[in-house]
Amino acid sequence: MNKIALVTGGSRGLGKDEALQLAKKGFDVVITYQSNEIEAQKVVVEIQKLGQKAAALPLDISSTNNFNAFVDELQRALSETFGTQKMDVLINNAGTGHYGAFADTTEEDFDKMVNIHLKAPYFLTQKLLPLINDGGVILNTSSGLARFSYPGSSAYAMMKSGIETLTRYQAAELGHRKIRVNVIAPGAIATDFGGGRVRDNQELNGAIASRTALGRVGLADDIGSVAAFLCSDEAKWINGQRIEVSGGIHL
Repeated sequence: MNKIALVTGGSRGLGKDEALQLAKKGFDVVITYQSNEIEAQKVVVEIQKLGQKAAALPLDISSTNNFNAFVDELQRALSETFGTQKMDVLINNAGTGHYGAFADTTEEDFDKMVNIHLKAPYFLTQKLLPLINDGGVILNTSSGLARFSYPGSSAYAMMKSGIETLTRYQAAELGHRKIRVNVIAPGAIATDFGGGRVRDNQELNGAIASRTALGRVGLADDIGSVAAFLCSDEAKWINGQRIEVSGGIHL
């Protein structure tokens, strides 16, 4: 039986490419989407064309109140689509950005970042632990902004620093089950994230490229292939690590 991966936020951007790269490595894949079922089903079809099984489930990660129902739906999907009750990989990818100066960021803005980028990966992973096989993989998602500072991203970057700390603790506490936990930290990527600001703003795109050793901003498939590698047996001795995938920005 193929290994099964769950990718949150897998209908678009980095999550979509991660799901497709996992399928290319022989994983069956479950993706989640917040509202765009049509795009999610297109990803399912792409995975199936690669010869793998796939399913798409709705999930709004902004409220932990949604998690019990999601776990129930996931269990049904695992049984009906994949013929099992367990999975092997969890990628906590889903998220959104916040762009605002420290002085202007409201408590509501801050709480939204806490719910999406801290509480969601913490408590969703906690609820999914019984469904993850021993020897499985958890891959969290940080950002280059946890290492370097661009004004306007303080709340978002704080959460990502927290995820990096969580990753180390998860690796230490789940090691007895041989579950590896790492965190991937993308640099600026030309996707629709943040309204497509890196992709569509040529001035910003050029400024980031000029500060990057490889001379460009990232693309989704720069990230997905690394994520798939970290989830594979090829990375079996990488654990508790932060892997920045940024083309060498701010070296």
